[in-house]
Amino acid sequence: MHMRSMMRRPLRIAGMLAVLLAVALIAAWLYLRASLPLLDGAVHASGLAAPVSVARDDYGVPLISGADRIDVAYATGFVHAQERYFQMDLLRRVGAGELAELFGARAIKVDRAHRLHRFRARAELALAAMSADDRRFLDRYVAGVNDGLARLAAHPFEYRLIGVQPRAWQAADSLLVVCAMYFDLQGNLEPRELARGWVAQHSSAAQRAFLLPESSAWDALLDGDGSAAPTVPIPPTAPAWWGKPKQPGVATIAAAEAIDAVGSNNWAIAGARSKDGAAIVADDMHLGLQLPNIWYRLALRFPDAQGKARRVVGVTQPGAPPVVVVGSNGRVAWGFSNSYGDYLDLVELGVDGTRPGQVRTPGGWETPAVHAETILVKGAASEKMAVRDSSLGPIRVVGDKTYAVHWMAHGAGALNLKPRQLETVDTVDDALAIANTLGIPAQNFIAGDDRGNIGWTIAGVLARRAQPGVAATFPLAQGGAQASFDGALAPHAYPRLVNPAAGQLSSANSRQLQGDGARLIGDGGFDLGARHRQVREGLLALGAQVDVAAAYGVALDDRALFIAQWRERALGVLDAPAIKGKPQRAQFLALLQRGWTGHASADSAGYLLARQFMFSLHDLLYGRADSEVARLDDKATMALASSRWPVVVARLLDEQPAAWLPPGYANWRALQLAAVDRAIEEVTRDGTALADATWGRRNKAAIAHPISAAAPWLRFWLAAPQDRLPGDANMPRVAGNRLGQSERMTVTPGKEEQGVFNMPGGQSGHPLSPYFLAGHQAWVQGKMLPLLPGAAQHTLLFSR
Repeated sequence: MHMRSMMRRPLRIAGMLAVLLAVALIAAWLYLRASLPLLDGAVHASGLAAPVSVARDDYGVPLISGADRIDVAYATGFVHAQERYFQMDLLRRVGAGELAELFGARAIKVDRAHRLHRFRARAELALAAMSADDRRFLDRYVAGVNDGLARLAAHPFEYRLIGVQPRAWQAADSLLVVCAMYFDLQGNLEPRELARGWVAQHSSAAQRAFLLPESSAWDALLDGDGSAAPTVPIPPTAPAWWGKPKQPGVATIAAAEAIDAVGSNNWAIAGARSKDGAAIVADDMHLGLQLPNIWYRLALRFPDAQGKARRVVGVTQPGAPPVVVVGSNGRVAWGFSNSYGDYLDLVELGVDGTRPGQVRTPGGWETPAVHAETILVKGAASEKMAVRDSSLGPIRVVGDKTYAVHWMAHGAGALNLKPRQLETVDTVDDALAIANTLGIPAQNFIAGDDRGNIGWTIAGVLARRAQPGVAATFPLAQGGAQASFDGALAPHAYPRLVNPAAGQLSSANSRQLQGDGARLIGDGGFDLGARHRQVREGLLALGAQVDVAAAYGVALDDRALFIAQWRERALGVLDAPAIKGKPQRAQFLALLQRGWTGHASADSAGYLLARQFMFSLHDLLYGRADSEVARLDDKATMALASSRWPVVVARLLDEQPAAWLPPGYANWRALQLAAVDRAIEEVTRDGTALADATWGRRNKAAIAHPISAAAPWLRFWLAAPQDRLPGDANMPRVAGNRLGQSERMTVTPGKEEQGVFNMPGGQSGHPLSPYFLAGHQAWVQGKMLPLLPGAAQHTLLFSR
């Protein structure tokens, strides 16, 4: 009996453990179920003027209908909170520099960098300056958010995983979400200036002009052609750092680079070229991709101030003021792409040991205000941070230099609720006028109306500069700050283009204009221009009688027109002597030949190898400089200093000046063969056989919920499939592992029933929701889904 009992004990223990595990799994499942949003039923909400309905379709896209726009704002807040509260919380904390309160010490570095700008205090100032109507609109959204959170039977699951309680939403938090977009869209301006400043210090004026060109033949300007861009002579000598290897421990661009930068495409086709005489507007904004997606789709129906029925469809950003960011209102459709203008200056300040606590600005000596900031840290003591604020902005010390960060995001007009006015605008001209007043990070704004008109301008705040030009794109030395800006440009002075002769307008983050218009915007890191040129030529090729499907199709153009030239260069050096006795080079050549599809297609080995060849050349030539600028700021790179570096390298390979050939190479052919060898090493570094090194193997989607980084064992439930994606940075179909087209929308105002849309991920941030990944595969495949919500599958009613 004793032996039998001893044998049964492990079985009993195993059985008990199995029961406990089952109970834990059931409890976890029940908790997750409890945090799902309400889809049907009735909700009593105080403060409503009239009932509001939320009708969701098969994809979870709601049509929110009410008799008062303020009530619709309340319902939008309720829905946002129920579907996306944790995402909203992250965004406000990014804007405020408060992530460590959720994630502990690992987030302190980011919090310190962001807290320098004191955006929570600036958001409170913007609230105080709001009109009573705007404040009421925002307050009703906040009430909806907090009621939506309270109506969940359990807090969003993320809070249970990290062991933190959610805190209520405040009006300032919605403005902090916009501040987070300033970091996202203009956060590279500081490291870019530092990188360019390093080049200026370590190169002659002639070398700097060659290495950092202001334009190139890739530019496809809205008011002209960049093909006649002036060519800067190659200087007789190279900088001392040129062609030297990187310092150990610094990642190379070829190893780490996945996509060039945050950006977007948008375009409009005038009624003269459209099938039905109204404009067609398309937009695909390129941002970091995660689950849930940054955008929340919806349609809004309400009467305007004159009692006229309005329907607005598009995307909102959960947490931000509840307006349609990109979409159509039945009369006008609009879209954005990041403008990459010059909106920030680093102004060097003087310091003197005999004047402790003071700094010298261009206006003279002053004593900065000191603000005590407290960073709350989960699981540890809070940290104190003193922010010194000069008359030009907060003070940052980099190496042995002290700078004022003079940024348009700090100004009084950087945050407002004027985007809500686009929901009821009737003409392109009126839309452009409103765009010039928006308190958002400055964007290319393209709009079209139901009469066939199209227009472009800059939306958001532009800097008013006494002496606009390239000097302001470098840190401004003491005594040279007269080139810094003085407040915001008046809206009537903004550049605009309306109804150009070609019947189309487009933007893709590259240089937009020439002459005075270009100087007003400045250069804050324009894209190379190859993508925009391909967009523009793709639109021209559509001809007349363009329909929505054809206009949408331009966003899926993945032809490798830019990388094709680098393939030709590699083919040119891989001759018989180069591959003799070098089997990997021979295989590289064969894959460039037979593995080339002419597209950035997922199954193309030729595309990956040609692309890697180009980036390997970058590493061989710019490696030491990348190491050095990274010491100033870990985001600083030479590619950030100038996106036009491929043009510089191409000229050197064409002209082959001996003085610019790096040491250790017999000739420029030897350098290119070294780049081929380096490319082979890079693509096989993870053990991948060269024959299997396709673009899709490298360019796999890595779209996941951010909480999966803290709980990787949940990644199976919190990530999208690792699809192999076609597309790349220098073509319309932008696609990277974690960055790409965050939505694709094409619509004719007044004919929204014909409009099309797709986006990565689904409407909900909850993995048990049927809307967590609903529609995601349509985005992967480029399949057009209807822009408007379909038939209602669930209806939630709000009553007084």
